[in-house]
Amino acid sequence: MLAPPLDSLGKDMECEEQSSDSSLDIVIKWNGNDYDVKNLNTNSDVKTLKEEIFKCTGVRPERQKLINLRISGKMAPDECLLNTINLKTGTKIMMVGSKEEDIAEASVVPPKREKGRKCKSYDSEDFDEERVDKMEIHLAKVQNRVDNYEIKMLNDPRPGKKLLVLDIDYTLFDHRSAAESGLELMRPYLHDFLESAYENYDIVIWSATDMRWIERKMTVLNVTNNVAYKIMFYLDNAAMITVHTPKYGVVSVKPLGVIWGKFPNNYNKHNTIMFDDIRRNFLMNPKNGLKIRPFREAHLNWEMDKELLYLAQYLVEISKLDDFSKLNHRNWEKFIKKGQYKKEKRHKRDRTDSNEPKPPDSHPKL
Repeated sequence: MLAPPLDSLGKDMECEEQSSDSSLDIVIKWNGNDYDVKNLNTNSDVKTLKEEIFKCTGVRPERQKLINLRISGKMAPDECLLNTINLKTGTKIMMVGSKEEDIAEASVVPPKREKGRKCKSYDSEDFDEERVDKMEIHLAKVQNRVDNYEIKMLNDPRPGKKLLVLDIDYTLFDHRSAAESGLELMRPYLHDFLESAYENYDIVIWSATDMRWIERKMTVLNVTNNVAYKIMFYLDNAAMITVHTPKYGVVSVKPLGVIWGKFPNNYNKHNTIMFDDIRRNFLMNPKNGLKIRPFREAHLNWEMDKELLYLAQYLVEISKLDDFSKLNHRNWEKFIKKGQYKKEKRHKRDRTDSNEPKPPDSHPKL
């Protein structure tokens, strides 16, 4: 039997040496932080990677879910070798998982309430919202929309203006009732509301339908080319993401982070408010959403519905504030009444001051 050529043996040994010694550095994204895993041998398996991640994060391997570590479209199993996955140095892997102490803390049964003692109540819906908007998997979906969703600009952002994001169906328009014209289904005071809001806010329309229907509805309502105000752009259902919550299951929501990521120098959580008739659409941004009363049965409620008239007043009042995140938009009506009371009190005081007799001039007239 003939021995293989020396140069062939040398190449095989070189390849074997490179394969055994090859390593890479990757980044693990978890809980909003980056963790470096260095000098990872590509001949090791996913289980070894998880053990290295455990050293960095404290999340046990069995608790880890490596979202974008996939092979053949499925999440890579523990026995899968890293050299069979297309990993490069600098690859960012998103992890979902919790430390044992965090799980234990969440599992503790709250103490029984003492008789006669008042206990602070919590809105379970708010609790779910706070959990959802910080999950890495959902933030990754938002970033995907920022990177890949294309916005068709109708008008440019204006310096110093805040942002108002509006739903369409049941917010501005009764889309289920029968009518000869779409104008008959328009919410009362719509154009007055938009004209007033435009003074302090750039306006975006975001509907859970496709762009074709959004453009058609805005044209029917005479919003598209209105001379009294301008719409900055429209967003459709493709800009939305799906999230999973214990309360609602899997639902589609409207993450404002898509707009903030596209316009980081203009808008953020401190200067943005969104109106929608469905509260779960705010799950990613619970403090920026205001649930508007749905406008249904337009023919019956046309004369009674004054929601937009009052909300226009609310927008004027809060436009004077620097930070919307400190507001509780569920109390928007109380906010208006409080403002009206202060104005009336101030006017009453001014009238009293003007009616008081002025002191006589101490210097006699010449």
